Amino acid sequence: MTTTTPTTPPKRALGRGLDSLLPSGPRSVAPPPAEAAAPRGDEIREIPLDAIESNPHQTRLLFAPEALQQLADSIRETGLAQPIVVRPATSDPQRFVLILGERRCRASKLAGKTTIPAIIRQVSEQQAAEMTVVENLQRQDLTCIEQAAAFFRLSRDFGLTQEQIAQRVGVSRESVANYLRLLRLPEGVIHYLQIGKLTFAEGRALLSLHEPKDAESLAEKCANGSISFAQLVAAIKAANAKAMGETAPAAAAPALDPNVRAAQTEIERVLGLRVQIKDRHGRGRIVIEYDSIDDFDRLTQALSRK
Repeated sequence: MTTTTPTTPPKRALGRGLDSLLPSGPRSVAPPPAEAAAPRGDEIREIPLDAIESNPHQTRLLFAPEALQQLADSIRETGLAQPIVVRPATSDPQRFVLILGERRCRASKLAGKTTIPAIIRQVSEQQAAEMTVVENLQRQDLTCIEQAAAFFRLSRDFGLTQEQIAQRVGVSRESVANYLRLLRLPEGVIHYLQIGKLTFAEGRALLSLHEPKDAESLAEKCANGSISFAQLVAAIKAANAKAMGETAPAAAAPALDPNVRAAQTEIERVLGLRVQIKDRHGRGRIVIEYDSIDDFDRLTQALSRK
C-alpha cells in the first residue's frame, strides 16, 4: 500500500519579483494594447464624435489641460495614431458608447475634428467596465481614489468579489482591499487624495487613526506641506495614544529641507509606500518601507517598469 504525504503550498517570500530587477535571461515582450488592432469580428470605421456617448464606467476625472492640448495639437498635425474603442448603444444603432479613449475623444474635439476612427466592439456591459478599469490602471498618473472607485464600481455594479476583481485586472486581492479601504476615509481626506495632494501611503496611514475626526486636520497639514510623512506618522501615533489614554510618544523629527522633502513626497506618490530620505550635504540614503509581500511585489514591479 502506497501512502502519500500531503503537501502544503509554498509560502510567499521576498524573492518573488526580484527576477524582474536582476537580469537572468531573455525577457518576454509585452503584447500590444488590446485596442491597438481590431480582433477578428471587430469593425473599424470613422464615426461622428457627437454620436459617441460618455463611458458610464469611467472613474478617471482629472485630465491635465496642458497634456490634453498637446495631444490635440498632435492630432491636428498628424492625425490620431490609435483608434478609440466603442460599443453600439442599445437605444439607437446609430449611436455608440465609449469604452476606451476618453482623452483621445476630448483632444480630437479640441483639435476641431468632427469624426474619429473607432473600433466597434460587441461586448457586454460588464466586459466594457472591466476594459475601462484595466486601461485606467495602466496609467501611471491615475490617483489612488480613481483606482479605488474603479474597483468599487466593479463590486457594486456587477457583484464581483475582491478576489474576482483581482483576477480580472491582474492585481492581488490584498491590493484591491487596500484601495477600497481608502473610500472609508472622511470626505475632506478623499478630496486631497483625489486631486493628488495626498499619496496612497498617506491615505493608508490616516486609516489607522482611532478617531476619524482627527483625519481631516492632519490631512490638510500634510497636503499643504506643513508636515512630512514621518511627522504625519508620529502625529497619528500621538493621537492614537491620547485616545487610548497612553503616554504620547516622543516628538516628531524636525522638518526636512524643502527640496529633500519634495523628492521624498514624489517618490512616495509614485510608489505608494512610506519613504524616508536621510540626507547630509548631498549624501545619504533612501529607505523604502513595505508592510506586506504584496507591497514588496508592487515595489519591485514599479522599480522595473520601463
